[in-house]
Amino acid sequence: MSLSHEEVAHVARLARLRLEPEEMERLQGQLNAILDYIAMLQEVDVTGVIPTAQVTGLATITRPDAVTTSLTREAALSNAPDKHDGMFRVRAVFDE
Repeated sequence: MSLSHEEVAHVARLARLRLEPEEMERLQGQLNAILDYIAMLQEVDVTGVIPTAQVTGLATITRPDAVTTSLTREAALSNAPDKHDGMFRVRAVFDE
């Protein structure tokens, strides 16, 4: 499969990329190479192969939930660069 210049330009627009003509040519070649590799993978016979997402046997390891004491207000604010009336003071985000 080979992408045309117009198709590469369309993909660039979708990705919000402004490409110079040299970049467009380079990326066209790279995208075509990627599509060629995908086409090769589609030719592999996978009959009888069970679909899987994890082949190494790894599992997500999480710690058990445990109720613990939380920080006091003073401890939480101890390293705050700016605080006022027991709260963090931050720069305004919205103009009102």
